[in-house]
Amino acid sequence: MKVLVIGSGGREHIIVKKLKESKRVTEIFAAPGNGGIAQEATCVAIKDDAIEELVAFAKKEAIDWTIVGPEIPLTKGVVDAFREEGLKVFGPSKAAAIIEGSKDFAKAFMKKYDIPTAAYQTFTDADEAKAYIKEQGAPIVIKADGLAAGKGVVVAMTEKEATDAVDNMLIGNQFGDAGSRVVIEEFLEGKEFSLFAFVDGENVYPMVPARDHKRAYDHDEGPNTGGMGAFSPVPGLDPKDVAYTIEKILKPVAAGMKKEGRTYTGVLYGGLIETKEGPKVIEFNARFGDPETQVVLPLLENDLIQVIEDVTQGKDPQLQWKDKYAIGTVVASKGYPGSYQKSIPLPDLTTDQDVYVIHAGTAVSENGGFHSTGGRVLLVGSIQDSPELAQKEIYTYLERFNETDDFFYRKDIGFSKA
Repeated sequence: MKVLVIGSGGREHIIVKKLKESKRVTEIFAAPGNGGIAQEATCVAIKDDAIEELVAFAKKEAIDWTIVGPEIPLTKGVVDAFREEGLKVFGPSKAAAIIEGSKDFAKAFMKKYDIPTAAYQTFTDADEAKAYIKEQGAPIVIKADGLAAGKGVVVAMTEKEATDAVDNMLIGNQFGDAGSRVVIEEFLEGKEFSLFAFVDGENVYPMVPARDHKRAYDHDEGPNTGGMGAFSPVPGLDPKDVAYTIEKILKPVAAGMKKEGRTYTGVLYGGLIETKEGPKVIEFNARFGDPETQVVLPLLENDLIQVIEDVTQGKDPQLQWKDKYAIGTVVASKGYPGSYQKSIPLPDLTTDQDVYVIHAGTAVSENGGFHSTGGRVLLVGSIQDSPELAQKEIYTYLERFNETDDFFYRKDIGFSKA
């Protein structure tokens, strides 16, 4: 079986690694891929949102299955284009991907189907938004309506921070069209967790919960990022809260989307928070989350391509999970999530330790090594019988990055207090 993976990040690298475990997969392509993916699959120089080129490539190579990683091609309709040509593709249609593509849609949808989430209002006028902030007070959350690469959310602890965020988005055009409408939400207190599920129509097959660390620096300080590390499962997360999330959030979403004529197929990502009233939704993503996928998929015992075939054929994939802990710590370029330098050589990444290295922003150098191409450069993960053993393996491996100040990483990923 030939498989094409669309995307170029850490999420796509772990998908490729998982596909390599399958006895049924003979050839893997990635468009466009990255330095690490290039060691395990054939990278193709096609951008992840160049839909016509991707379809033409899949037809030419007689690709059996295409798996879409990132959100932008999904919201642009890559799945629809593949299906129109009779090609097998795993991911939601453009109509279904709106659950991530528009926060305003997602909030209105949740309100309609009584799915627990924060109270909110949507604005296009800055003065009206500021008046609402003054009325509600801080802390309060400001979100760009559209896709902003995980950076369009401001958790404002003061009214000034909130009004500045409104000015930046609605007047300063910080996120372009994505920020031409803002959603302002109540601030929810509690610990966050992520729960992915394979979905087809009303069938929902949940994965193991994970938790990621969004802030750039130790002790959850510094600016918001796309994620500086993650761990799975989540110690201390009440199984009742997981069951509630499946029954009262994920399943009603799948049923509601079908009712709306937006039948969902693919991975649904629930970004959730444990509150005193029970779990509530912070956001939905229409695909595997990054970096949580890098600690969830390594725990999956099943053949990934078999899971996809089962789910899309209406069969229960009978998901099996390793009874272990997976932790992953991100190495980022100095300056991230702000401006940073690229093309910085990476230290030798080979290891005889019990860790795995997932590339996100890398390319192969002329000398056969790797250099950086992005803000989040790679993730170092480990699967062990305890979180402490996983941390020990990861942080021993990461010592090789201590000799340079071109990169940084958090030293508290996976610790219970983090």
